[in-house]
Amino acid sequence: MSNIQVQESQPAPDFILPAIGSDDVVKEDQVQLSALRGHDVVLYFYPKDDTPGCTVEACSFRDANHVLQQRGIVVLGVSKDSVSSHQKFVEKYSLPFPLLADTDTTVAQLYGAYGEKTSYGKTYMGVIRKTFLIDKDGILRKIWHKVKPEGHASEVLAAVEELL
Repeated sequence: MSNIQVQESQPAPDFILPAIGSDDVVKEDQVQLSALRGHDVVLYFYPKDDTPGCTVEACSFRDANHVLQQRGIVVLGVSKDSVSSHQKFVEKYSLPFPLLADTDTTVAQLYGAYGEKTSYGKTYMGVIRKTFLIDKDGILRKIWHKVKPEGHASEVLAAVEELL
């Protein structure tokens, strides 16, 4: 695992990942971050499709998506689930933005969103819930390190108003 620590005011590391779902900007079956220059991006990492917290978070971004799109912001969700799992998640909850399949966690590791977690006294490696606000020039403007799914989209909207 990489020890690279991404930081605010630094360029967001570029990547290409398979994607499912689309919005006004992303219409392909893969997403390259650098191809989205000229658009502000909300990149959020979450542990697993169709689990309680991840569903709350995805649905909050779904419900805020209209306002985000009006601001020209592209929302991208990333987990280690497969494209077919993402497809079911997108359809079940009518998610209006792409979900990216980081099945080997390379991108999550690059962004410091993969590491040791503890649940019910058991320690394991997994995707850590983190969100990144990336501006039109590809610069990380804000990083949320400890995301609570409830109300997170509102936090992101508030930061968008303040920073972009």
